[in-house]
Amino acid sequence: MKKDQMPSGRRMVLRIAAALGATTTVGLFSLDRAGAPGTTAPPARLSPPRAPRPPAPAPAGGPAASRPVASSPYRLHPMTSYAPPRFRRALPPVRQRPFLRVSGAGNTMVLTFDDGPDPRYTPDILSTLRHYGVRAMFFVCGEMAVHHPDLLREMVDDGHVVGNHSWSHPLVPKLPPSRIRDELGSTSEVIEQSAGSAPLWYRAPYGAWNRLSFEIGAELGMEPLAWTVDTLDWQEPGTATIVRRVLDGAAPGVVVLSHDAGGDRSQTVRALRTYLPRLLDEGYHLTVPRR
Repeated sequence: MKKDQMPSGRRMVLRIAAALGATTTVGLFSLDRAGAPGTTAPPARLSPPRAPRPPAPAPAGGPAASRPVASSPYRLHPMTSYAPPRFRRALPPVRQRPFLRVSGAGNTMVLTFDDGPDPRYTPDILSTLRHYGVRAMFFVCGEMAVHHPDLLREMVDDGHVVGNHSWSHPLVPKLPPSRIRDELGSTSEVIEQSAGSAPLWYRAPYGAWNRLSFEIGAELGMEPLAWTVDTLDWQEPGTATIVRRVLDGAAPGVVVLSHDAGGDRSQTVRALRTYLPRLLDEGYHLTVPRR
């Protein structure tokens, strides 16, 4: 036997392992987790920049200080070079800006909630959405999600989409690449462990994106989603003001930003109970994007 030849038994093991690994990869990235009609489409233009709220100080040491980072299947690509080309995973394109709107039939809108889950407010939001049969997106922070896996499972059971909002809600452009990867990767692992699958969407804290965040997000299999209408509910402007901002901004393709954590979100909970039935009465289809 020549030195560059492989024993037939070993070749067989490698072929079997490659086929199994490739099949798993195909299932992971072709799965329609949302199951809703319509697909996201790149925006024609970016929304005007908004003044971000002052960032809260991140825990010393970042997510690595909060919990050990363990490897998981979506971060590993064993033996993919042995798989036939049709089975190899193709990374999504690296965006230069996030999606701001969605496309779909009729008056489609998307409701999104950031910073949770928070056991004080998230259950009430889930209950209201369930009452009206509406699905939404929850962009969770890892440091919150790791303590409330039951709420993540409830989101998934109700058909909502769970997205990645970093671990500790830092200002991403000020972070080195290793910290960005840790913030996003650690959060994706928590979501995968609790919800059963890794997230397909992510959102930068404060809406502050940079090239590295787009690249690392794509490597982790996620697409960036921003928003069209900002309720500014984190400023606690009053329930009526939040309701007015949502109703005034309602239009086909709009993505609404609200929060279910990060402060007193009782106004957000009450506002949702008011504007959600009004949007439905006006003929809006509130759903989640599909990938």
